[in-house]
Amino acid sequence: MRHLIDPLDFTKDETEELLALAEDIRSNPEKYHDKCRRKKIATLFYEPSTRTRLSFEAAMINLGGSVIGFSSANSSSAAKGESIADTIRVISKFADITAIRHPKEGAPMRASMFSEIPVINAGDGGHQHPTQTLADLSTIKRRKGSLENLTIGLCGDLKFGRTVHSLIKSISRWSGNSFVLISPDELRVPDYIINEVLKPKNIKFEETSSLEYALPKLDILYMTRVQRERFFNEEDYVRLKDSYILTKEKMQLAKDDMAVLHPLPRVNEIDTHVDSDKRAAYFEQVENGMYVREALILKLLNLA
Repeated sequence: MRHLIDPLDFTKDETEELLALAEDIRSNPEKYHDKCRRKKIATLFYEPSTRTRLSFEAAMINLGGSVIGFSSANSSSAAKGESIADTIRVISKFADITAIRHPKEGAPMRASMFSEIPVINAGDGGHQHPTQTLADLSTIKRRKGSLENLTIGLCGDLKFGRTVHSLIKSISRWSGNSFVLISPDELRVPDYIINEVLKPKNIKFEETSSLEYALPKLDILYMTRVQRERFFNEEDYVRLKDSYILTKEKMQLAKDDMAVLHPLPRVNEIDTHVDSDKRAAYFEQVENGMYVREALILKLLNLA
């Protein structure tokens, strides 16, 4: 039995196979509409979510399965003090696979140690978000035709942004990629990403506080919101929340074929006028995420 806790739990080749399966599901949905008949996914969301939770649920329904679970810790026995270990022991009796979002880093990993069913990390604190990374990779490959030889700008909250950490770790396995890390000093990417991922692989990167400086260089711009829920005090959040706002005027500095990604939700870091730009790919990411989650469910249940 396999789990997906970290984006590197699947090898580069396995990830490529998963993306190819997602494309086949997109092109031939009728082949897969009954693959998960009589199977259930439990979506255990201890944190608020719109896209990720509904994407998993839509994915399972598209495959002919059904959904159980909860969308808030307050509506589960966690509110009574039940541990994640006990929760997953119980859920294992009801479901065939589970997706867990939790505010504590490492909670899905701990759940996997006690689970009798495959566990998917649907986001743990500021740590990892591997299925969002699959959606990101799918979007980049569909837009650029390859996952190699790209200059990728990551902008905004690089300290707490789990989607940023997961994407860097994953796409660094493809050759020729480089990164421009765009953030205020307080929200720069954690040292462990630089010292354990980028430097050991001799991957080119630079850090800057200027979005305008970075834009002309980029093949991919990955915007993130400054996350209020990751701050210990409101004052720091208010000071930093408007650090970077992508506008139509700034988009004039970028390449004609640059793609703009964002894991969503956005607050105001991408002006809504950018939505009509052909380079805006963030709503495509949402759809791509559903297909890669379908592919992942099939792989972990050994149905593909």
